[in-house]
Amino acid sequence: MQLLFLGTGAGMPSKQRNTTSTVLKLLEERGSFWMFDCGEATQHQILHTTLKPRKLEKLFITHLHGDHIYGLPGLLGSRSFLGGLEPLTIYGPTGLKNWIEVTLAISKTHVKYPLSIIEIEEGIIFEDEQFIVEAKLLEHVMPCFGYTVKQKALAPELFIEKTDALGVPRGPLLKQLKEGQDVVLPDGIVVKSEEVTGEPREGFKVTILGDTKYCENSIWLSKDADVVVHEGTFDIDTAELARLYGHSTIVDAAEVCQKANAKHLIVNHISARFLSSDLNKMLTQVEKYSFPIYIAEDFTEYNWVNDSLIKYKL
Repeated sequence: MQLLFLGTGAGMPSKQRNTTSTVLKLLEERGSFWMFDCGEATQHQILHTTLKPRKLEKLFITHLHGDHIYGLPGLLGSRSFLGGLEPLTIYGPTGLKNWIEVTLAISKTHVKYPLSIIEIEEGIIFEDEQFIVEAKLLEHVMPCFGYTVKQKALAPELFIEKTDALGVPRGPLLKQLKEGQDVVLPDGIVVKSEEVTGEPREGFKVTILGDTKYCENSIWLSKDADVVVHEGTFDIDTAELARLYGHSTIVDAAEVCQKANAKHLIVNHISARFLSSDLNKMLTQVEKYSFPIYIAEDFTEYNWVNDSLIKYKL
C-alpha cells in the first residue's frame, strides 16, 4: 500500500499547500484507491498524479468543514464525465448525504455510476475478506471521525523449492497448499500445507485521523498502527490556539502515537501560518520521540515496504 498526500493544508489553500485530501493506494491489494477527505481543488491535484478517478472505490469524510468537503462536487462530476462507471461509496457524518444530493441536484450534475452515501456512527463501518475499517468520534468543534484501516492476515508464504522437491505440479494444487489445504498427488503421496508454507503474515494497519484535539479515541484508533496520519495544525508556541479551535500541535500528535505504540507518524493539516522554512523547527519539537516522524507535503508519497516507510516526492 501507499499513502499519497494531495493536500496537506488547514483551513484554506496556500501557495505551499492545498486543502486536505489523503489517498490510500491499494492498487496491488484490490486494484483501486481510497480517499480520505476531499478539500477544494482535489481534482486539480489529481491531474498531477497517475491516479484515475474511476479507480476511486471508497471515499471517507472526517467532518463537514469546507476544507475537507468542498472538492467533492467537482470530483464526483468529473468521475462521471470521464467515463467512470464503477460504483463509489462515500462514508461520513450525518448531513453529508443531504449536502451532496442537494449540491448535485441544484447544479444539475448527473453521475452515471452507482453512488452510495453512508452516514456513519462509531464502530465497524466496512468489512470484507481483505479489510476492516473502523471509525470513532474525535474531539473537534463539530462531529469529526477518525478512521483505522486494518488489512486482514495474509496467506503464508509458499516455499516453491519445497513443493518442487516433493513433485507438486505448478497449478491449482499450489494455490490449495497456500490456502492451508493438504493435497494428494497423482501417485497418492499426501503433501501437507504446513510442510511447504511459512507462518501467516500480519496485514498492515493505517490510522487516518480528522481534525481533533488530543483525545483518547485518537490513541484507541492508533493502537499498534503501522502508520498514523494525525493533524498537526499548530506547534508548541501556538498550543493555546490549537486548544481554542479544537486542533492539535505536532507534539500532541507524537504523544498520541507514543501512547498507542504506533510505528510511524505522518503529520498533516498544517496551518498556513507555517512556511516551508518553519518545518524543521516543528520537527525539532518532537526530536525526543523514538519512532520516525514526518511532516507531509503536497504530492509526497509513502510506500509501505517490509515494515518500513519509503518516502518520495512525485
